[in-house]
Amino acid sequence: MRAVQVVGYHDKLQLNDIPKPEITGPLDVIVRIGGAGVCRTDLHILEGQWAEKSGVTLPYTIGHENAGWVEAIGDAVTNVTVGEKVILHPLITCGLCRACRAGDDVHCENSRFPGIDTDGGYAEYLKTTARSVVGIDDSLEPADVAALADAGLTAYHAAAKVARMTRPGEVCVIIGAGGLGHIGIQVLKAISGVTLVVVDRNPDAVALAVDVGADQGIVADGSHVQQILDLTGGHGAEAVLDFVGEGGATAEGIAMLRRAGNYFVVGYGENIDVPTIDVISTEINFIGNLVGSYNDLGELMTLAAQGKVKLHTTTYALDDFQQALDDLDAGRVRGRAILVP
Repeated sequence: MRAVQVVGYHDKLQLNDIPKPEITGPLDVIVRIGGAGVCRTDLHILEGQWAEKSGVTLPYTIGHENAGWVEAIGDAVTNVTVGEKVILHPLITCGLCRACRAGDDVHCENSRFPGIDTDGGYAEYLKTTARSVVGIDDSLEPADVAALADAGLTAYHAAAKVARMTRPGEVCVIIGAGGLGHIGIQVLKAISGVTLVVVDRNPDAVALAVDVGADQGIVADGSHVQQILDLTGGHGAEAVLDFVGEGGATAEGIAMLRRAGNYFVVGYGENIDVPTIDVISTEINFIGNLVGSYNDLGELMTLAAQGKVKLHTTTYALDDFQQALDDLDAGRVRGRAILVP
């Protein structure tokens, strides 16, 4: 089968012919890929940022946002059938460790992460397990929802935390209205009563944010921090949900935050630099967000089936993987880029 692989860091990906995966265990599931999301993390992988953390042996197949059709199953699989449309939770988990038993499978002690530390979905087929496949509604197509497997799941996981920790009418500032941000906006509008103010450097992204439900959009032109303070009577927002995490976004986000506010970190790339005395004197909190649980993904698929969360996508043929990455890196993708084998 064809697969797009990392052959070296600081190098371009290659499209290679590799063996098709086979069923070897009773809970194995092989999925024929219908769509694979192109994520900024893929760019960070090529930059070598994940090399030590993942410990993956090169070459390997990239791609961690995947959906498709069940091609084959092990003899103990009962939750999906051959031919069924599915989206894949990004982790392969054990189901037996303390975290899995608690339903917090994103922190599984024995997890594997296709596309990060094992073969992923920039390919025609992917091997996973019964614990990782979520059936999707007949009204949804794999290529239309693939990026919800990670970008959407991460946005949902973080937005659900915001919803639990805020009250209707309080202000949440979302930094970044791109691939994750435009999903987080829709989730928060569906499950919470916060006032959503979205900040982005790109006027087109701000327009998209308002189109999908933001109460107000602000272009990050240097005056945006003061605009947030003015909107909140000088106090700042109760919550800041940062989908960028680099390029100075964290310093600006902290400046927008109210006393006792919560800063939800999703995007990454720079260090958070804040004096500890400021943390304790204002009682601000920094909350990390890593993907989401299997149940989170199921809930997100419910919102998608209800039409409350829709991805804005641009599709590319698998052969055009480099163009997709180049467009993402250059900021030419509104929403998410999807590779279709």
